[in-house]
Amino acid sequence: MSGILERGDLFFFYRPRVDTDRVGGLRDVQRFFVVLEPDGTKLFRRLVVGRKRLPNPSAHERTWAFVAEVATRPEELRDELERKVYETRTRGTRVQPEARPAGEARYAIVQHDGHTHLAYALELPRRRGAVQKELGIEREVSFIVAVRNPDSPAPRGTGLPAREQADFPNRLLELFRGRRFAPLSPPDFLDYEGAEIVLIGAAEDAERELGIDFDIRRERLEASDLVRDLRLRIGEDVPADPLKGRSA
Repeated sequence: MSGILERGDLFFFYRPRVDTDRVGGLRDVQRFFVVLEPDGTKLFRRLVVGRKRLPNPSAHERTWAFVAEVATRPEELRDELERKVYETRTRGTRVQPEARPAGEARYAIVQHDGHTHLAYALELPRRRGAVQKELGIEREVSFIVAVRNPDSPAPRGTGLPAREQADFPNRLLELFRGRRFAPLSPPDFLDYEGAEIVLIGAAEDAERELGIDFDIRRERLEASDLVRDLRLRIGEDVPADPLKGRSA
């Protein structure tokens, strides 16, 4: 049996490395972001995805991610996504390119067989291109998702510094029950900056696996209000072009 804990819109962005206009692959990507906008709220959660790509569901790979920012207005996200120019003593003027949109999707956080899953189905672009394949963005996928207990040691080579970890309230800390990880239930864990999660690739046919309907808006042909508010563009020509050198 499955129970949907949360639905919403999901947005993928990647930021090229400093002074890198021509992006040829992950080596030229500085960070990969996922933004979650839950239905019925005015929240925008920006997550940084480790390894700069999503885990492969067929190989059951796992990837770490953390909540870098929780905002109530799209404009609050702009500082981390827009273009920046700054001066350095040794290298002169340097340019941090703006983040580039890589896709939009409908997502669901689902309770299923004793686990929680984060699953999504891609809305835009309608056809996966080079960007989506490089970042591991599938047409439809499900990940088992769990939250790390900030009071327990992180696995070697992972984890945020103590000063950057989430300050969960007691009602959420109690749900760990002394364990290192807990299911993402409730999804409120993601409302705290510094929350760390692990994503484990589970299945490519998420609707069938979880018995849910993503309510995909098949008729939508243009980017969402969030992407427009951030003055970023996504469309049919964007997916293949950024990795071949053209800015979004």
